[in-house]
Order: sequence, then C-alpha cells, then structure tokens
Amino acid sequence: MSAVANPVPDAKPAPRGLYYGWVNVWLAALAMVGTLPGRTQGLGLITEPLLTDLHIDRVSYAGINLWATLIGSLFCLPCGRLVDRFGSRLVLTVVLAALSLTVLGMIAASGFILLSATITLSRGFGQSALSVVSLTLVGKWFGRNLNYAMGIYSVLVGIGFIAAFPSVGSAVISFGWRAAWSAVGWVLLAVCTPLAWLAVRNGPKERGVEFDSSDAGDSHAAVDFTLSEALRSQAFWLFALSSSMFGLVYSGISLFNQSILEQRGFDASVYHRVLVISTLLGLIANFGGGWLASRWSIQRLMGLGMGLLGCALVALPLVRTQTHVTLYGATMGISGGIVTVVFFSVWGQVYGRRHLGMIQGCAQMMTVFASAVGPLLLAETLERTGSYDSIFYGLAVIVVALGVGSWLVRLPSRAY
Repeated sequence: MSAVANPVPDAKPAPRGLYYGWVNVWLAALAMVGTLPGRTQGLGLITEPLLTDLHIDRVSYAGINLWATLIGSLFCLPCGRLVDRFGSRLVLTVVLAALSLTVLGMIAASGFILLSATITLSRGFGQSALSVVSLTLVGKWFGRNLNYAMGIYSVLVGIGFIAAFPSVGSAVISFGWRAAWSAVGWVLLAVCTPLAWLAVRNGPKERGVEFDSSDAGDSHAAVDFTLSEALRSQAFWLFALSSSMFGLVYSGISLFNQSILEQRGFDASVYHRVLVISTLLGLIANFGGGWLASRWSIQRLMGLGMGLLGCALVALPLVRTQTHVTLYGATMGISGGIVTVVFFSVWGQVYGRRHLGMIQGCAQMMTVFASAVGPLLLAETLERTGSYDSIFYGLAVIVVALGVGSWLVRLPSRAY
C-alpha cells in the first residue's frame, strides 16, 4: 500500500515511510460516512418518529425531501470550485462544521419551515458538498495508484456506513430522534471537524513529497483539463450519465425494494437478507474493482458494471424463488461496487487534478439529481400500471446502451 515518494524542492520536510496520501484516504472515508445525516438512508432512520413528533403527513414530507435533494444538488459545483481554489483542508473543515450545525439546528425544528430549511441544508452540505470534498481529497493525492486507493476508500466507506446505520438506528429507538440526531451533530462538530483541520493536507507538496504520478515520476507530463474542456468530451457524459443512471436505479429500488419483492410473494425478511447480500458483495466488488482497474481500462470496467446492472434489471421482474432473489441481490451488489469505484476514480484519472473539484462536483450534481428522480419514476409507474415491471425493462435498455458506449468511448488525450 505504500508508494515511493521523491522530495520536492522548497517543501516542508516529511518523515519517510508510508505515503501520506493513505492517511488522507482514511480521513476522506470518515468524511464520507459523515454525510449520513444528509443521505436518504440516514434521514430514513428518523423519518417515522419525526413525522409523529411534528404531525407532518407523508406527502408533505416527500415534497420537502424532493425539493431539498434538488436544491441540495446545486451545492456540488461551487463546492468543487472552492476546493480547487482554497484546498481540501479548509473546505472540508468548513463543510463539516456547517453540516454539524445544521444537524443540531434540525433538532430544534417544531414546524414546517425550519424542518424544510434544515433538511435542504443537510442535503446540500452532506449528500452534495461533503461528498465532493471527500472524493476530491483522494484524487488530489493519487495518480498511479488512484484506482487501488479508491477501492480501499470504497471498502472503508462501506464498513463505516455498516457500523453507523445500526448504531444511529438503535439510538433513535432507545433515546428518540432528537437525542440521536444531537449526538450525530456533536460527533461531527467535536470530532470530525477538528480532525479534518489537524490531519488533512491539500496535496503531496504540503508533506514534502512528489505526487503519486502515473507518468513515471514526472508530475508535469500531462495536461489537466478545465471543466469546460471536460464537458466537451464524450467520455465525461458517458461516465457521468452511466453513474447517474446507476444512482437513479439504486435510489428507486432501495426505497421500494420491500414493495417490489412483496409483489412477487416475498416477505420483509427476504428483503433484509437481500440487503445484507448486496451490501457485502458490494464491499468485495469495491476492492475487486480497484484491483481490476489496474489491469483493465476504465471504460471496460464501467461497461462491465453497467452490463451487470442491466442483467439485474431484466431479471428482477422474473424473480420467483429464493435462489432468484439471492442471485438478483448478488448481481446488484457487484454492479454497485464496480460502478462506485469507477465513479470515484475516473475524473482524476482522465482529467487531472488541477480542476478536479469542479469536474467532480459537476458529475456529483448529476448523480444527486438522478437519485431524486428515481423513486418518482418507480412510484409513477406503479400507480399507472399496477406493476414496476415496465420501468425495469425500459431502464435496462438505457443502462445497457450506456454500458456499451462506456466500453467503446475513447478517452481524451492529456499529452502536450
């Protein structure tokens, strides 16, 4: 896991040993787990007691969540610009502090307006801004080992969420949603925020080492793309749309997975087992995807992930037995693990580090927007047709087309 680092002139001396980028991988993973209060799964932990406490109906709450997600996605691009200008350390510290204060402000909510404002800000600072800073932090440190680093990062994030979700969920049941949310806010403010300022470093030069370049030690051998240049490349749109389509499918199926399986005669215990299977295999695929990316092109890896996702979508309406359900859950988990690693690593690998924050932020904004649309598509399809099947088949066609496009697309050249 270590990488050889050469000294950089006029830089602060750094101790020899482990490349400090790996420390930043751990810190970036911790920051991503800190996005919990701004994510659908995190908010889902407090939804039921919150609705009862504030006497809000589900339709109104769903409307708040939709607009909060859409507005929150707009935080991605300016956050990426700030990272490129001021560095990951300062922006990460400020975003963590803002998210923690938002979470603490949410526990004081007693009406519609304050609840709407705090959920919107938690989406903006958590799901959007903090995700951008976390992902960009790793990309600013790694070149040659970027795919491997992102594979390890993905595993750490998965383990962190596996630990965080049941812990917060148990606290909500035992102490109430306000007490649990208060604890989350104070952990973010008192632990994560100071740790970000004290331990995070913007890039290798702050540690007196040369960038982990993929260009045989010459960190100046390739051109870094601007956001406008990246947007003019076919590769950006294929990778961004593929990642967004995965987010759309995953968010929709995750929200209604129990309902989908119940339509096929399975009870809630089967849904819980599928969730465990897909999560565990997703973690394995995170690491496997990072390893495979060192041997395959990033295009083929995305094509493989989207192909597996297409197979899962086609198979889902045909599920009839416990074995079918297990295979479906396994395919979804492996697909998600692969696509996640590609999304995490492709931007820095293809477009360079200088404007990585803005490029990553633009792609993240698209995925957040898509994740808001996914549940609406599935719900609308069920209401109109009485079944989810038609939307699965329609999405499968789009997913496979994007997978083929990702496999065949040529990456833009970064050579002078």
